[in-house]
Amino acid sequence: MAGFLAGVTVVVHFAALIYIGFGGFLAWRWPKAIIPHLFLAAWGVAVNVFPIPCPLTAAEDYFRGLQGLGPLPGGFNAYYIYGTLIPDHLLGLATVIALTCLVVSYAGAFVFWRRRRAGTTEDAPPPAQARLG
Repeated sequence: MAGFLAGVTVVVHFAALIYIGFGGFLAWRWPKAIIPHLFLAAWGVAVNVFPIPCPLTAAEDYFRGLQGLGPLPGGFNAYYIYGTLIPDHLLGLATVIALTCLVVSYAGAFVFWRRRRAGTTEDAPPPAQARLG
C-alpha cells in the first residue's frame, strides 16, 4: 500500500507542477482560477528558493520510508526532473520557457479581465455553446 501511495504522490506532484507552469492560462477562460494558481506558483518559488520543505516531497519520502527506502536523493525535482526528464544542459532554457509561460499567462489573464470589466468581449474566448439537433 505504501508503494501505491508513493506513486499517487508522484502523480499529484507532477500534476501540481504542470498546474504551476500552465494553470495561469485557465484564468483566460475562468478568471477566478488565478487565485489558486497564484498561491501554488508562490509556493513553488518559495520551496525552490528558500529552505522550506515541500509537503508533497515529504509525503513521498514518508511512503518511501514505509517501504524501507530512503528519502529522494536531492528532492523531487532533482530525482525525477533534472537530468532525467530535462537534460542538464537544457535546464536554463527550461527555466526561461517556464517563466515565459507564467508571464504570458498572467498578462493574458489581465487583458481578458480588463476587457470583461470594461464590458467588451472582442478577442475574448468564445463561450461554450450547446449543440442542438
